[in-house]
Amino acid sequence: PFPPLPGFFNFGTMGAVIKTKSVIPNNKAMFDIGVAGPIAGFVASTVVLIYGFTHLPSVDYILQIHPDYFSPEYGKDGIHLEFGSTFLFEILRSLFTNSKEFVPPMSEIYHYPYLCVGWFGLFITAMNLVPVGQLDGGHIIFSMFGPKIHEAIASISMLGLIFLGMSGLLGSLLNYDLGFGWTGWLLWGFILYFFIKVKHPPVPYFEKLNPTRMILGYFAIIILVLSFSPSPFIITM
Repeated sequence: PFPPLPGFFNFGTMGAVIKTKSVIPNNKAMFDIGVAGPIAGFVASTVVLIYGFTHLPSVDYILQIHPDYFSPEYGKDGIHLEFGSTFLFEILRSLFTNSKEFVPPMSEIYHYPYLCVGWFGLFITAMNLVPVGQLDGGHIIFSMFGPKIHEAIASISMLGLIFLGMSGLLGSLLNYDLGFGWTGWLLWGFILYFFIKVKHPPVPYFEKLNPTRMILGYFAIIILVLSFSPSPFIITM
């Protein structure tokens, strides 16, 4: 498995180095390789989040951890970490919780194991679905639309990562939350550019995907939109 998550070693790695015994023969096989993992990860993360939201402990749980949680002085000192929300996280929160129960804010998610694991599952899924090079997202877009469109989308995606990364860096220097951006996107962009590469390698045979695969491909794109957070980690002091 490689590489570990910087600063989050307890959460495992961002994937694995995989060596195939033979050349992948066509884009259909490439697509199947790329789409299987993200869909499985998305389904698993969604199930875990639903369980987490439907089995939230009472407010006494957070008070055992932070007895002064509801004090006006709580959180005014020290470094604060907040997880960035996603479309899916907000949808599930609204569907499976009600106004009468205490729902932890994003700054306390790490105290709730199921919500935390589900959130990280979406985070890793989204990172892997970025349509660049030989990420699963790159496999999917390349197999669906061909090398020219993939190269264009990959280049735009890289520019987007750089923009979000620079925005996060600027926010850190100013100690101000801009509402979007994370410096980690710069690291991810560096890894993609120098190690994974932006362009996708060719396959011996390229043919049009059948409707079922195309539907799965568009579903994977929707998964990326639902799972991606421009600011996955917000750190303030």
